Amino acid sequence: MVGIVVQEGTEGVVTLTMSSPKNLNALSDEMIEALTGSLLRIGNDPKIRVVILRGEGKAFCAGHDLKQMTARKEERGDSYYADLFQRCAKMVLTLRDLPQPVIAQVHGVATAAGCQLVASCDLAVAADTTRFGVNGVNIGLFCSTPMVALSRNISRKKAFELLTTGEFLTAAEAETHGLINHAVPEAELATATRELAEKIAAKRGAVVKLGKEAFYKQLELPLDKAYAYTGDVMARNLALDDTQEGIAAFLEKRAPNWD
Repeated sequence: MVGIVVQEGTEGVVTLTMSSPKNLNALSDEMIEALTGSLLRIGNDPKIRVVILRGEGKAFCAGHDLKQMTARKEERGDSYYADLFQRCAKMVLTLRDLPQPVIAQVHGVATAAGCQLVASCDLAVAADTTRFGVNGVNIGLFCSTPMVALSRNISRKKAFELLTTGEFLTAAEAETHGLINHAVPEAELATATRELAEKIAAKRGAVVKLGKEAFYKQLELPLDKAYAYTGDVMARNLALDDTQEGIAAFLEKRAPNWD
């Protein structure tokens, strides 16, 4: 499908729009392929500092395309399911491994794998009318893969409650529980998201890249190894010319001279 993911901008802050409003931007095979490809291309472009991910139409993303899943399973057999979830996992891991921070700009609903997508982004800003859910249990399908990202964003007990009851979080609750950074009036959503993106884009790209990689890696390490690893990261950071100039400028009470 041509244009299922639309990119606006080529440097600085870039917006990716999931453009399949008829199925609420569901993660169809085509959507997963298009998102993965777009993210990989962006990751190789040093001119891009921050990515905003949004959805066109009434919703951010309603999860996997159940209609397509049913049809493809009939065509290809049960192995289709395993392949689908492997490709989806590759996509969300690409989000995490991207050098640039990714901000989800969320409205409408973000359910099941759509909620997983929000949880997999580095940051998220949502309209205050948005609802979030991992409600596959309501149709007999436990949201096991969305659970991975969700349980790394919010508390275990709250995540398990959502997974087993199929109930929704409001945007205010999602902010309280740490799934999103900010809940704002819907009319202010695009502006608020852009402002956050531009704050980050104004920082040195090499430093943010180094920091994002370290942020996720240290979370997976025991405490002593996390300190050893991040100490090495700090040393490498301090060796950067931009950092040396930033420190000199701070000590000399002037603006840094960054090209």
